Amino acid sequence: MCFRYAQLIFLFLLGCSTVFGQVFNVLDYGAVGNGIQKDTQAVQKAIDMATAQGGGKVIIPSGKKVLIGTIFLKDNVTLYLENGAVLLGSPTIEDYAQNTHKNMYKNEPHMDRCLIFAKEAHSIAIEGYGTIDGNGFPKNFKRETGRPMLIRFLNCTDIHINNVKLINPAAWTSAFLYCNNISVSGISIKSRANHNGDGLDFDGCQNVNVTNSIFDTSDDSICLQASMPNIPCKNISISNCTFESKWAGMRIGLLSRGDFESVTVTNCSFKNIDDSGLKIQMNEGGKMKNMTFSNLVMKNVPRPIFMTLAQQRACVDAPKEMYPTGVMQNFTFENIIVDNEELDQNSAIFITGITGHYIKNIVLRNIQLHFSGGGTLQDAQKINPKEYTLDVLKDWWPEFHLVGTLPAYGIYARHVKGLYMDNVHMYLKKEDKRSPIVLDDVSQDHISNSFSNYHSIVSSQLIRL
Repeated sequence: MCFRYAQLIFLFLLGCSTVFGQVFNVLDYGAVGNGIQKDTQAVQKAIDMATAQGGGKVIIPSGKKVLIGTIFLKDNVTLYLENGAVLLGSPTIEDYAQNTHKNMYKNEPHMDRCLIFAKEAHSIAIEGYGTIDGNGFPKNFKRETGRPMLIRFLNCTDIHINNVKLINPAAWTSAFLYCNNISVSGISIKSRANHNGDGLDFDGCQNVNVTNSIFDTSDDSICLQASMPNIPCKNISISNCTFESKWAGMRIGLLSRGDFESVTVTNCSFKNIDDSGLKIQMNEGGKMKNMTFSNLVMKNVPRPIFMTLAQQRACVDAPKEMYPTGVMQNFTFENIIVDNEELDQNSAIFITGITGHYIKNIVLRNIQLHFSGGGTLQDAQKINPKEYTLDVLKDWWPEFHLVGTLPAYGIYARHVKGLYMDNVHMYLKKEDKRSPIVLDDVSQDHISNSFSNYHSIVSSQLIRL
């Protein structure tokens, strides 16, 4: 009878293993989980054992604070953080491996290292309701000593990141380089511990879905990039997210040697952004096209839409020769509400190509813009704001501060072919001496059903330069 009972238990456990997969608790591989002793080797052993046996869950258990340096995620492994578990980054830079590829931006080798790395891995995941804490405070990491990212995945496929909290990276929260099939859902990112703490950065990635997530970042919350000329960033869907940032909510481009195509952003809210809501910038010769942004609400977001076409080297592997001017075309922005009544006069939508090179085919539809007003007559007379030419950029990015206050309080567009505006309403809290819309070297434009509570918006009365 006892033998039969033991046999039944064995069969039940075997069935559980078949249904739920293999489980590898890091405590069983030597981890202590007190937040003091370094458990890097124990966690890596669990990962290595899991992938060697065909895959499974590596468990960071509840109530434990597991302190690690760099770990390497591998095929068919899910790093699972139970509710109440903390995977804590070491405060010592020497605990971070140097064979984790590199940051792709020029002049930033201090961000080459990372906490969690994977290369050419298939079917990897980070899941659970626990926390990955980069412990990246300035007392631990400075530019001079190195500031590791939290996560870097290189040439990986089938990636899932679900429900976890990612906090306190010393640099970016993540960099996905040339990866395919990425699903991110239900995560929370807080990256305010150190400088330029991006949230999710997708470089040359395809088939990406980000949904139901919250971002509170000291730099761009989500970045789309293309650092390799032959690897595009395309088929990207972002929905049901909340963005708060000391820089941009979303940045598309800057690293832009490759192409961008097929991007949708919908049902998102942006608040308390210091620089721009949607920052879309082609610099390094690639092509950018076919993007839609819809059902967005923005509060305290200067430059809700900021688009630039320019020439600039951003990539660490940039050639000495300057890139040819890239291509930007086919963008739709619709069903957007912007409440900037608490901000200063620099809150306009700003879209600019450069002389002889046009951004093409832009649709602005069903947009409400609420501004503080207060622009002066002197502001209105700044009809020739600086362009993003090489002599103005001086080896730096095309940022708004290089241009300064615009002569329009609502929409300023320059070097654009094909601009369609329908049902765009602007509301000023107080009077503004500038025009609601200024078009400079804009052709094939059409404006209908648009309104300002201080100025008439009739196509024949617009300021055209």
